Amino acid sequence: MILHVDMDAFYAAVEQRDRPELRGKPVLVGGSADQRGVVCAASYEARKFGVHSAMPTVTARRLCPQGIFLPVRIDHYARIGKQIREIFLSFTPLVEPLSLDEAFLDVRGSEPLFGPAPEIARQLKERIHAETDLIASVGVAPNKFLAKLASDTSKPNGLLVLEPEHVAAFLAPLPVGRIWGVGAKAERRLRGLGIETIGQLAATPEQFLVDKFGDMGRHIRQLALGEDERTVVPDREAKSVSTETTFARDIEDPQVLRSWLLELVEQLGQRLRHLGLRAKTIELKLRSANFQTHSRSLTLREPTDSTAAIWQAAAALFDRRIPRGLLPARLLGVGASGLTRETIVQKDLFDSGLQDKQTALDQTLDQIRTRYGADAIRRGGVLDRPTE
Repeated sequence: MILHVDMDAFYAAVEQRDRPELRGKPVLVGGSADQRGVVCAASYEARKFGVHSAMPTVTARRLCPQGIFLPVRIDHYARIGKQIREIFLSFTPLVEPLSLDEAFLDVRGSEPLFGPAPEIARQLKERIHAETDLIASVGVAPNKFLAKLASDTSKPNGLLVLEPEHVAAFLAPLPVGRIWGVGAKAERRLRGLGIETIGQLAATPEQFLVDKFGDMGRHIRQLALGEDERTVVPDREAKSVSTETTFARDIEDPQVLRSWLLELVEQLGQRLRHLGLRAKTIELKLRSANFQTHSRSLTLREPTDSTAAIWQAAAALFDRRIPRGLLPARLLGVGASGLTRETIVQKDLFDSGLQDKQTALDQTLDQIRTRYGADAIRRGGVLDRPTE
């Protein structure tokens, strides 16, 4: 059995925990109400007004005028995420993080110590709440797809155990949009074919879906049958580091996507520096609304942990090698591979100390964000993000 653990409204919940007077109030993390920007997280109180992540701040302000807008404190959230990760690792070494607040755990080898998987999930929730005063939702299921679906279904503060014999009945009534990779456009196409539920998708002949959707048709049918052979890959075995975000609503504006990409690059650079790693290859991933995934990579002359160097590569990939026909986008991610812990970097004879300046700049920005929050100082690409 696999566990999928996801913290409930993590950024907003941290702010409510740190400032008890905000509990029970609509909190939106991602910039002040009069700034151009997008919502990164919304408390459940704010979601009642229709606010969601990736929504322009001005739109969120119209929907929820009484909302409390707070800056992103990514380094603070990262420290708490590390604390939560240590709790995961106290149960099993097989932890695959998806983000600061979300991970898969393979607990099969831990059952002799802690009991069956549902009991481990219960203990995990209790430990997280006792040690961080935060709430996690946990899904327990035979594979990663089902575990994540179980945790999503049980939010907030949920614990859902999906036994193998109950998988078909659980999946059957759910809309096809709950399948990983099926975005709004793909869901409309499936509905146009008379396929509205996962049960109907599972009953559709595989060749019919392949004819309509290519290899993705085979993939989504396997998921509809509850089949997912991917294993949990721990951080220590990973050959790459990445960060990505799935938008609550598909995004078509390239400038908004470019702005999101810059924020992802900022996170990736900070994570590499925190881990003491440099990367030789930068990869960009974009998943379209009709569930096509395109990945493009660029190999650098030298390994780097510089945000500026990563951004230069990622922006070049986005501008020159991602077809605009893929938009709107459902997911955007940036990754780093070819990792090394080498600290000696070959310098260009004529760089006039530019690398040293970039290193000093990254260190200064990291320190400012650590002390004052991620929005205390921002790069121009983020400030230029459109508001509509």
